[in-house]
Amino acid sequence: MEDTAGYSRSFPVMGTKAQVTLVDEAGVHSSCEQAELLADQAKRRLEDLEQRWSRFLPNSELSQINHSDGVPTVVSSETYALISAAIDAYDMTGGAFDPTIGAAMASAGYDRPLGLIDRSIEVDPNRYQAAPGPSEITLDPYTSAVQVPAGIVLDLGGIAKGAAADLVASEMCQAGAIGCLVSVGGDMAMAGTPPKSQGWQIALDCPGSVETFVIGVTSGAVCTSTRTSRTWGDDHHLRDPGSGAPLDTGLASVTVISARAIQGEILTKAVFAAGPRDGAELVANSNATGMLVLDDGTVVSLPGIEAFMAAANQPRPV
Repeated sequence: MEDTAGYSRSFPVMGTKAQVTLVDEAGVHSSCEQAELLADQAKRRLEDLEQRWSRFLPNSELSQINHSDGVPTVVSSETYALISAAIDAYDMTGGAFDPTIGAAMASAGYDRPLGLIDRSIEVDPNRYQAAPGPSEITLDPYTSAVQVPAGIVLDLGGIAKGAAADLVASEMCQAGAIGCLVSVGGDMAMAGTPPKSQGWQIALDCPGSVETFVIGVTSGAVCTSTRTSRTWGDDHHLRDPGSGAPLDTGLASVTVISARAIQGEILTKAVFAAGPRDGAELVANSNATGMLVLDDGTVVSLPGIEAFMAAANQPRPV
């Protein structure tokens, strides 16, 4: 849950809820008319990105790629950059993050927007299938063309929300906001000047823990993934790329604090796949920090998060 100081607007997009919070020099957006115009712009932009990146919309650029039968597909610069980043993330995480998980997700029942899935469905584990990996995908930077072999289904759900939050937060400041926080499904990007000297005050999601934690972040990103947010039957949306089965590595929730939300979202998914020990090392090696919550409610604070907790508890100026 993010700090809501300033003008704030919430709306559904990308199969989840987005929230845009804007500030000006006074710490709150005093011009309601300007703030509404900026929020309208942010909403349109996020909806535009969903129209490009959703695997559930038949006319999206992603769906065009997935149904191209191996023929190169020219896409927008935003879509090309996102797919390129997703493939780089596969290499960076040693395959713990895999954008070719689409067919595995569909075989497990996640073949339509979550709101349309029969939440009581029981999936036959024999239907699980591994992600093939992106080694056979070809990118042409000169034409922004993406070539995906037939049978491989890209799913950008593990990276798109963070990327969208980054883009829109930056664009809001370019359009006139002094500071901005954009949250898409809990993946948050912050740009410009925060509303308080302690930064944006963000309460971390720690399922099963009796403790509550608040951090202060002046800029950058905070991303969280949990096993409880997108579920059906005994399944959830976090999958093991190697088998297609739902991930069960002892983690209930992963939060990453990073420079950009696209990086943080990638890391939260990769940590779930890698498990607590290797995942913590992965975050540290990425110049990020965060917090892990184990299945029993135990909270594991990663090195570096102390500074953000201290920032949240600084005495407020009189």
